Amino acid sequence: MMRRSCIGFAALVMCLGMIGLRGLARAQDDAVQPVQPVQPGQDQTSQPDDTGQQPVAAGDASSGEADAPTAGANGVLPSGIRLGPNYVVGPEDLLTIDVFEVPELSKLTVQVANDGTIALPLLGRVRAAGLTTEQLRQELADDWGKNYLQNPQITLLVKQAKAHPVTVLGAVEKAGVYQLTGRRTLLEVLAMAGGLAKRGTGAAGRLVFVERPGGFKDLHPVDGMNLMADNPEKVAIDLHRLLYSQDTALNIDIHPFDIITVSKAGLVYVVGAVQKPGAFLLEDKDTVTVLEALAMAQGFASDASRSHVRVIHRAADGALSEMPVNLDKIMKGKSNDMTLAANDVLLVPNSTGKAVGKRSIESAVGVVSGLLIWGRL
Repeated sequence: MMRRSCIGFAALVMCLGMIGLRGLARAQDDAVQPVQPVQPGQDQTSQPDDTGQQPVAAGDASSGEADAPTAGANGVLPSGIRLGPNYVVGPEDLLTIDVFEVPELSKLTVQVANDGTIALPLLGRVRAAGLTTEQLRQELADDWGKNYLQNPQITLLVKQAKAHPVTVLGAVEKAGVYQLTGRRTLLEVLAMAGGLAKRGTGAAGRLVFVERPGGFKDLHPVDGMNLMADNPEKVAIDLHRLLYSQDTALNIDIHPFDIITVSKAGLVYVVGAVQKPGAFLLEDKDTVTVLEALAMAQGFASDASRSHVRVIHRAADGALSEMPVNLDKIMKGKSNDMTLAANDVLLVPNSTGKAVGKRSIESAVGVVSGLLIWGRL
């Protein structure tokens, strides 16, 4: 009898022990595990803010250089673009700051003021502009840690980057304002703008201009690059050499607030008794000769009057002038070929209209204008 009682007591103890172990395991499984704070040097992951939008992460230590995102039409980087820890904070940047396990200092959204500071609880106004995101995060940790918090763990994100704009204008696919999130060259910024414009939308010309407030103090001009004599803050770069030569000195670094303008190709017009009248692009040159323009128009028509050709030139003030050209003599080598500049009109009359009188300029300009209106040029 005693033996049965001992066995029953032992079984009861074992059952109670198993129940206790199961309860302990269940309690551990149901416990909320806190997210580990991001330590300095660790990768930072974007956290949604109160609006549910994903801010721009700016503490990726795995990359020493920022990505090359494309800004919107207003030059603001879209949410979800990851920035490196070397991104330099500047005025108008929008930041989110989160201090782990401190609700009063969590999900703070602040904008960098024009004086380069941000306003934060307990600290007042703190300098932010000119610091990288990692430097600013560390300074905030030090400032809050001196008198208020013990070893604060801070996540700092760039929600909107707006401090380093560069403007791209002219013959590019997507002209607008773009944000520099790191070191960028001229070709990289042109790529951000979608590259050079296509022929149908206005082809690029011979030059690309870069204008920089304060001038180009450390720039050493090379062949294919000229500082503008009338504007020391502006440099002209040969676009063809930039794209196709091996001279990397032409591919200059672009700075915030630079203005890049890609020139548009000029046009010369060939009208009258030619095989293919129309407007022809001067893509990588400023001028063409009369014979080159005639070749672009695929030569004379059968009834062309070669000795009564006219060149109509429009001056900068809009005044028109007319110059006779004897193509028979030019083609026989008895006269020098004439040069045509942008917007010049080469008028080739037919044999029935050899006597080109006073109305030749008006008629040629009218033909060109009509072609432009009806989309023929």
